[in-house]
Amino acid sequence: MEIKILKLGVLRTNCYIVIKNGNCLIIDPASDADKIIEACKDYKVTGILVTHHHFDHILALDTIEKYYNLKHNTHTNNGFNYEVIKTPGHAHDGLTFYFKDEKVMFTGDFIFYHTCGRYDLETSNKEDMKKSLDMIKEYDDDIVFYPGHGRTGILGEEKQLFDTYIN
Repeated sequence: MEIKILKLGVLRTNCYIVIKNGNCLIIDPASDADKIIEACKDYKVTGILVTHHHFDHILALDTIEKYYNLKHNTHTNNGFNYEVIKTPGHAHDGLTFYFKDEKVMFTGDFIFYHTCGRYDLETSNKEDMKKSLDMIKEYDDDIVFYPGHGRTGILGEEKQLFDTYIN
């Protein structure tokens, strides 16, 4: 599996193009639909995944859905094997996508490198964040996670810091 990272919009949101066997998934079509379409031109787009519906992760969503005639988060047989994990906290609709065979997670704004997402926003919840962090501890330490902003990290390293994330 190959992962292309596009940093899009004023908040430099990570949009991921996940490629396998000539197919690809678009994760968090942040903005700049033309750049996303260009990055996918050599592949068959078989799905659109959205980690949460904050504006900076979905500005291009309508355009991308129409262009590929796909609806986001319709987890059908799209040539990829992944688990959908509910991870509310930063957003009430937060999802993490875990590709077990590749040991890769796409966490949106739930977990970042050495921190977690804000939980003081309108659809955020501190207690939900604590529960989501506790739940994600059950996953393997060697998983590489790809956040909604910034650099990738290793889940095991983050687990060591979880207790410092929430006051």
